[in-house]
Amino acid sequence: FRASDWKLDHPDWTGRLRVTSKGKTAYIKLEDKVSGELFAQAPIDQYPGIAVETVTDSSRYFVIRIQDGTGRSAFIGIGFTDRGDAFDFNVSLQDHFKWVKQETEISRESQEADTRPKLDLGFKEGQTIKLNIGNMTTKKGGVAKPRVSGSGGLSLLPPPPGGKIAVPPIPPPSSTAIANQVTPPPVLKSSNASSAGKH
Repeated sequence: FRASDWKLDHPDWTGRLRVTSKGKTAYIKLEDKVSGELFAQAPIDQYPGIAVETVTDSSRYFVIRIQDGTGRSAFIGIGFTDRGDAFDFNVSLQDHFKWVKQETEISRESQEADTRPKLDLGFKEGQTIKLNIGNMTTKKGGVAKPRVSGSGGLSLLPPPPGGKIAVPPIPPPSSTAIANQVTPPPVLKSSNASSAGKH
């Protein structure tokens, strides 16, 4: 369809257009702009599709299939004076059918989930599991030993239940000073040295 083939300067009818929906079907309603009386409507079950088609020479004009209550249909050309209104019309139809597609997928997935066998993830009588937390392992009755992590640091153990954290005692300042000094060895006095002092 080409809009340039139509008598665009003398339209057969002018009014307002509303896009509504009921369930999965969208409706284009052409109404009188003053009274709101319905002039024609086009039910749309998919978009893009035969019920709404764009023209080849403009983004403001479309061909829609209108239907009456008896099932008779006709194709008419519609157009918008403003390009922004044509864009909004197009987006409204796309949004509706995007929602329809999501709803269909959600209902299909829920039906598939109902037909799948149910998994029994409960513990059986006497069944146990073993957990490895981080890089630490424990032995029964023993104390956990820290392992060196891949980055070169040590992982720290939590305090034992009900116990207190023992802080290593800080050495007194004097012992630190002594450890940092070099003390000369004691000089032993010989008997000769003492006798030489008496002369």
